[in-house]
Amino acid sequence: MQKVLNSKKLGYDLLFTLQKANFINLEELQRFFQDLPVDPYIKGNYRRRRLSRFSITDGKVVKLPHGRLFQSKEYNPVVGDIQREFHEIDDALVVHEDFTRLLFAFNDACKLYSDSREIGVHQIRTTCSATNFGNPAPEGIHRDGTDLIAIFSIGRNNVQGGETHLYRSKKESPVFNKTLNPGELLLLNDREFFHYTTPVKPLNDETDGTRDVFVLTCPSLLS
Repeated sequence: MQKVLNSKKLGYDLLFTLQKANFINLEELQRFFQDLPVDPYIKGNYRRRRLSRFSITDGKVVKLPHGRLFQSKEYNPVVGDIQREFHEIDDALVVHEDFTRLLFAFNDACKLYSDSREIGVHQIRTTCSATNFGNPAPEGIHRDGTDLIAIFSIGRNNVQGGETHLYRSKKESPVFNKTLNPGELLLLNDREFFHYTTPVKPLNDETDGTRDVFVLTCPSLLS
């Protein structure tokens, strides 16, 4: 990761940092967002998603066995306390050099700020239309229950909104708010911040809009 745009740290513990990932070819990765299955746990069919977990072993990306995602109601009041199961990330994407670069970069941060060596990768497309706005965070202002989170913007097509906010407390104003442009990566300490992303709607009502992101977590929350 390079070209730090905005960074705040306190001692050894990372708070958050916004960076430009110039080492990733976005066009190469965005084509893998075209066939994402619908997230069956969210009403409205506006969110599409794949999920896999990985480790970096002996300098190589290792895809770990299929697992189910679990968060308690404390962290996810909408779909907490249930085992969620998603389709795995496409094998062709797993071995793509730009995808592995992303995992190596995130793993470097994990080694500094987490005891876990297991990475969860959520590949998410949020869609919207004139009659069905998309909500990237239906659970509202929340934490995920991990140590470290990275939100990496891959693409925005015919959308407005989708602004990411960070909060010290749910009752306070955000300490950070920005629409992540393609190529920008927000790394944050999930122990220190709540986060939220505002709904998206189309710029042009005649065409559906899409917002594509990778969300990486450490630990993965899969079992």
